[in-house]
Amino acid sequence: MRSRWVLFVPLAIMGLLFGAFIYRLTVPNDTLIQSQWINKPMPLFDLPPATTGVEGLKSSQLADGRPRLVNVFASWCIPCRAEAPQLEALKAAGVPIDGIAIRDRPEDVAQFLAENGNPFERIGSDQQSSVQIALGSSGVPETFLIDGKGIIREQIQGVILADQVPEIVAKLEAMK
Repeated sequence: MRSRWVLFVPLAIMGLLFGAFIYRLTVPNDTLIQSQWINKPMPLFDLPPATTGVEGLKSSQLADGRPRLVNVFASWCIPCRAEAPQLEALKAAGVPIDGIAIRDRPEDVAQFLAENGNPFERIGSDQQSSVQIALGSSGVPETFLIDGKGIIREQIQGVILADQVPEIVAKLEAMK
């Protein structure tokens, strides 16, 4: 009798594992990867210009007393093109914006800016994605709200939508 009970133990364990597997498939989890740099100073970097006619970007330039955005983008990124009008609207509202071009060629960045406008004061070239990885950025586009002391205050993952523009402007104004 006892040996029959032992035969069902592996089956019970398999049933529990299967149940746990099904549970994890049906319960949504957080798919956003938040940066560990929120409320911390921007990691140190010194990026060369992403294309001719623009200045590169250094982390030390982000602590100039003016709250700003740092936008991580790429010319090959389709959502980045969709986000371009909102970045132009933010620039028109007086928001300083710096860019970090990820794994991009200078001529492609220049063409992207010619086609979509250039809202950036400076654009650093991050060929190896080392700054992107250091920031905890999980993709493009991604935008960081930086206070005047160079502290990352917020992270926006994905495309900035038109209805977010006034909210972003207000948040940056509140940081002054």
